[in-house]
Amino acid sequence: MRREGFHLAELNIGRLVARPNDPRVAEFMANLDRVNGLGRRMPGFVWMMEGSGEPGTGNTDNCLDGDPQFVANLSVWDDAEALETFVWKTVHKQFYDRRHEWFQMLTDQHFVMWWIPAGHRPSLDEAMSRLDHLKTHGDSEHAFGWAWLKEVEAWRTHRCAPAAE
Repeated sequence: MRREGFHLAELNIGRLVARPNDPRVAEFMANLDRVNGLGRRMPGFVWMMEGSGEPGTGNTDNCLDGDPQFVANLSVWDDAEALETFVWKTVHKQFYDRRHEWFQMLTDQHFVMWWIPAGHRPSLDEAMSRLDHLKTHGDSEHAFGWAWLKEVEAWRTHRCAPAAE
């Protein structure tokens, strides 16, 4: 559902099984530009946090806590349906389904969404604050996961195992 005057921001963090230049994550890294490029061309895409711009690096130079294996993806969409389509109904899903090959299993919450005024570009610090709020307080208007959004359903059959949610 689209909220007039607002866009949907999302943060997804993960920890690679190896440094970005390691052969164990080479296939993932080689496809970042392809998958991110598709996202940028999707109807409803608004903005994505950019990395250095070097080919094959995606946003991986936006590491967390100085750890090059701990990476973040931050993007903004018109609405939940646009994000849902990209995540679950494009080639992105093929890479999502193989995430265990490239990413460590996180036992802590690692995904958050929230509404922002149209035109606002969230910072990584802002996004991490929203994630912390979700971890502490659960789903709310301030920070939420897929279950908070009644208008989307694909996540129910494609989500992470409960230990990783």
